[in-house]
Amino acid sequence: MKFKFLIFFFIIISCSPQLSTINKKKPYVATGFVLVYNNFDYDQKIIKGKMNNDLMQISHQNLKLGTMLKITNPVNKKSVVLKNTKRIGIPEFYKLLITKSVSQKLNLNPELPILEIIEVKKNKSFIAEKAKIYKEEKNISSKAPIKSVTISNISKNKINNSINKSSKIFILLGSFYSEDTANFLRERIIKETIGFDLKKLKLKKIKNKETQVIAGPYTSVNLLKNDYIKLKKFGFEELDVFINE
Repeated sequence: MKFKFLIFFFIIISCSPQLSTINKKKPYVATGFVLVYNNFDYDQKIIKGKMNNDLMQISHQNLKLGTMLKITNPVNKKSVVLKNTKRIGIPEFYKLLITKSVSQKLNLNPELPILEIIEVKKNKSFIAEKAKIYKEEKNISSKAPIKSVTISNISKNKINNSINKSSKIFILLGSFYSEDTANFLRERIIKETIGFDLKKLKLKKIKNKETQVIAGPYTSVNLLKNDYIKLKKFGFEELDVFINE
């Protein structure tokens, strides 16, 4: 019985892209919170480098310099394509560091700074709809050691973390063609994650073709952060978030 369980587990692992090591054969695709640069965070060593808020600049700490990224505000669909000009260390909760100029260009809500990020390959037409195929199977990590996540007190600036009442945020833990695989992931999280609100853990059918494992809804960014930390410590290498889906 244990042998069959191991075979099943390794099959699941083999279907998952390792986003933390950025597979060069596939464009980078992510959706999540971004951090808008400010000097206070730099002075407090929350971020590891400087940016110029008067310029349209972005920084992804794991992608190569010069990587072209299309970033889109999912609320108003405004987008811009920019080069990754820096590799500045930021708290792991955030997908990207952007300047205030980029935030203003996209009309980003400071209370809900979520962006869709897609790598644009040179000399190739690449749109978001095509990118979605790379998110069919999300990473199910073993209990191998991973980097710890520390995002408490990310900034001492007083901000309103309340989300618009009409907006609900969800964490996407995985998307699978097999409902059995989705259930396997859900049951493992229930069994092995301490302090996680299990009522927030759900399965969602997508057009009868795939099953998503999601957590939510969240009406507070801070509540989402807390569960995000627990899930990262469980073993996920990267997690996406989405709004009202």
